[in-house]
Amino acid sequence: MSTQIQPAPAPPQGASGNPAAPARLSTLDRFLPVWIIAAMAAGLLLGNLVPGLNTALEAVKIGDISLPIAVGLLVMMYPVLAKVRYDQAHRVVGDRKLLITSLVLNWVLAPAFMFALAWIFLPDLPDYRTGLIIVGLARCIAMVMIWNDLACGDREAAAVLVALNSVFQVIAFGALGWFYLQLLPSWLGLPTSSADFSFWAITASVLVFLGIPLLGGFLTRSIGERAKGRDWYESAFLPKLGPWALYGLLFTITLLFALQGGTITARPLDVARIALPLLVYFVVVFGAGMLIGRWLDLGYAKTTTLAFTAAGNNFELAIAVAIGTFGVASGQALAGVVGPLIEVPALVALVYAALWARKRFFEPASNESPQPQSETVRSPQ
Repeated sequence: MSTQIQPAPAPPQGASGNPAAPARLSTLDRFLPVWIIAAMAAGLLLGNLVPGLNTALEAVKIGDISLPIAVGLLVMMYPVLAKVRYDQAHRVVGDRKLLITSLVLNWVLAPAFMFALAWIFLPDLPDYRTGLIIVGLARCIAMVMIWNDLACGDREAAAVLVALNSVFQVIAFGALGWFYLQLLPSWLGLPTSSADFSFWAITASVLVFLGIPLLGGFLTRSIGERAKGRDWYESAFLPKLGPWALYGLLFTITLLFALQGGTITARPLDVARIALPLLVYFVVVFGAGMLIGRWLDLGYAKTTTLAFTAAGNNFELAIAVAIGTFGVASGQALAGVVGPLIEVPALVALVYAALWARKRFFEPASNESPQPQSETVRSPQ
């Protein structure tokens, strides 16, 4: 696919949106793992020490998701989607190699791998096993934008792949749930699980957690560029908006851990058994995405986006489906909750792995076409 070389009006920025030279990142960027660990710890403490916090957080919901968590997710998503150059999306839509590879990874290989891991690691725990399979079916549409942005991936490609995942999520989630929980186990002579998935719950999750921030980001960029021009928008406005993505991330992590703090500390062995296959899943699927992208010569930015969109999961949907189908105290719900608890630190670590791979395997002999945002809006970290 041919790509037009575009001018780069914006100065380099760190992941928080602040201008930064390659050797000097903002404090928020430089100590990101510290802030995330602190948010996790704060959430656990709040969940165990503040009586009635769970009830208060669950008192108001959007669908099956706590309203405070929904707000955190929207605040997290909006700045990232406001950074996307929507007029460049056509170069991603025309890249059939990237789109087809992403669909195969997300909707064929990754769910099948999670199914295998669930049966290998949890053959004697059917509730947790079912929960893990549901996590594997819920493809990421939200937090992956943060990981992709931190790793200097292709924002336009991420926006297109996330939108593609959203469409397939609405269409395919229920059918794949039936296949992996009932049909495939019966073919293999294994016990089956029964689950009913609400089409409307899945659609609502997609519309809320992708549709609202996507519309907001598109309108913000369109109006901002029309009023002040692209130079002002990317050099003056985005650095002020950018840090709110990480503030939203930290707020969401704190609330997630607070909601499940008691369960996590009360059942540590169960959490550990669920965590192990999840950790294997994130590392292997991400590694496979990076290797496939390198083999296909997609270039660093698109390869990283491919890997993160394949490795990440829509834990909001997985938790909502597990709670709605099996109940809030079910093993399936616990497996869904453990998902983001392992995903967050694992994918933060994989951000650094991706940046290491960029220097080691991509930059010396990169065949990437110049990417307007991927190579100029952020600095190497």
